[in-house]
Amino acid sequence: MKFNRSALVYTALLVGAIVGVIFVGLRDAANAGGIDTSAAAALRDGDMKKLNFHSDPRGVSQKAFVTVDGGEGHLSDYRGKWVLVNFWATWCAPCRKEMPMLEELQTELGGDNFEVVTIATGRNMPPAIDKFFDSIGVKNLPKHRDPKSEIARDMAVFGLPVTVILDPEGQEVARLQGDADWASDSAKAVLRSLIGSTGG
Repeated sequence: MKFNRSALVYTALLVGAIVGVIFVGLRDAANAGGIDTSAAAALRDGDMKKLNFHSDPRGVSQKAFVTVDGGEGHLSDYRGKWVLVNFWATWCAPCRKEMPMLEELQTELGGDNFEVVTIATGRNMPPAIDKFFDSIGVKNLPKHRDPKSEIARDMAVFGLPVTVILDPEGQEVARLQGDADWASDSAKAVLRSLIGSTGG
């Protein structure tokens, strides 16, 4: 009886160890495709010190935004590239200061591997957005709208501007609350490092 009880305990421990090994293997396999953002994080200086990289990627809203032509778009449409998503509004003074810097970033780094996406959240009518862009001379950023703030709510955007960085899998890997100099050498170095981490 003693032998049987010991054998049972030993078998249970062995099964537990095997399950543990399998779990760790599956976990490591799942993380193998993850992107190491530590090199990019190390390049933060000045305003970029406010850019917080998450320990684990976060999901993003699946809700639709309104495109300039009145159609629908989704953040998932940008999978396959790094995306800097800026939530802003026409009444937001820091947004007015920041937007030309985002345009410079798009001009310099935008392409197959990276894109700046601007989404006006809340009640921002198209004529007001046009006037805003015209007054600051911004021409190459999208005029997407989140009129009911549904995407902003889903993504816990409180206060404006808020900028999030999405990896090519469409997950949020970093966030900056408030405005920043996105045309700075540090910002460009951080983004180049991310783009380069996936062979872009």
